[in-house]
Amino acid sequence: MKFICNKTELSEAIGHVSRAVSPKSTIAALEGIKVKVENNEVELTAYNLEMGIRTSIKAETEGSGEFVVSTRLFSEFTRRMSGDDITFDIDENLVINISCSATECSFPAMSADEYPELPVVDSERSFTVKQTTLRSMINQTSYATSTNESKPVLTGELFDIEDGSFNMVAIDGFRLAIRNEITECGEKYHFVVPKKALLEVSTLIKDDDEKICTICTNDRHIIFQIDNVIVISRLLEGAFHNYKLSIPNGYKTEVIISKREFATCLERCSLLIDEKNKSPIRCEVGNGVMKISCKTGIGKINDAISADISGETVTIGFNNKLLLEALRAAEGDKIRIRFSGAMKVIEILPLEGESYIFLVMPIQLKAA
Repeated sequence: MKFICNKTELSEAIGHVSRAVSPKSTIAALEGIKVKVENNEVELTAYNLEMGIRTSIKAETEGSGEFVVSTRLFSEFTRRMSGDDITFDIDENLVINISCSATECSFPAMSADEYPELPVVDSERSFTVKQTTLRSMINQTSYATSTNESKPVLTGELFDIEDGSFNMVAIDGFRLAIRNEITECGEKYHFVVPKKALLEVSTLIKDDDEKICTICTNDRHIIFQIDNVIVISRLLEGAFHNYKLSIPNGYKTEVIISKREFATCLERCSLLIDEKNKSPIRCEVGNGVMKISCKTGIGKINDAISADISGETVTIGFNNKLLLEALRAAEGDKIRIRFSGAMKVIEILPLEGESYIFLVMPIQLKAA
């Protein structure tokens, strides 16, 4: 078989699918990329049994067939060729001969007989979301997923769709992130997607507000259709935390503050905190000022930020890293921060509405 294609298009396609190649597997074929050639199209597939990515490009083809190729050689030889069009000629012994401009090279491929098929997901259970919206939802919540493998379901994100509302939720026991969007989907869906698959989906999305992602799911798998690329992933099993019970139903103090100023203040505090010198940030809220202080073995800092404050005064401690990551995920120049007491969760919201809700657990402060 033989195919001729654009080098740049092929290199981009290899880059997309290579993210799902297994670095080490008992099935040797999964350590490479499966290439299928037929009908003026070249289809590339990578699959690590947890996540798979497939895409295709147009090509001039002669004959048809499939084979598995080394990811490194396929990627590097394609990327480093000097011409615009690249020719692949695969003989009966599965030796790949590549030519591009004046360059020629060859290396062996593998049979695709042992390469497992990607799972099939019924397209009837599907809904759509704008690609840029999906990326925003992922980027605003993925920071709060758990890294503790003892409860695998929390290493992913919950998709909770009901009554025209789409919530994406992540929680790790110390913080919770919720991102909400209105959806036209009339069905009820409730499933958990691994963080790794969502991050790969996010990287595939380009800045085009009109493009749509189609999502199909069954009880075990999910497929994201992004332009001509599909990402398929296993869903995580187990009971996800009932996140709605964690959202405060009231508050005693509300602060409207510049997100940038608050984040910059916390970044200054971070200079005094490391693995050997840990200390909570002390936050005193009242009289139009949020006072921030921190003291460790490295040094101490006292800072103050003007803010629009209503309600009771409060003094609270928190983990600097957890709060800073929530601020970085928040959108808008100004944010609302709500306090319900010294040992109640901190709630971060946009200036208007509740398109996102970030919760952070406080840390008990020592007596001053």
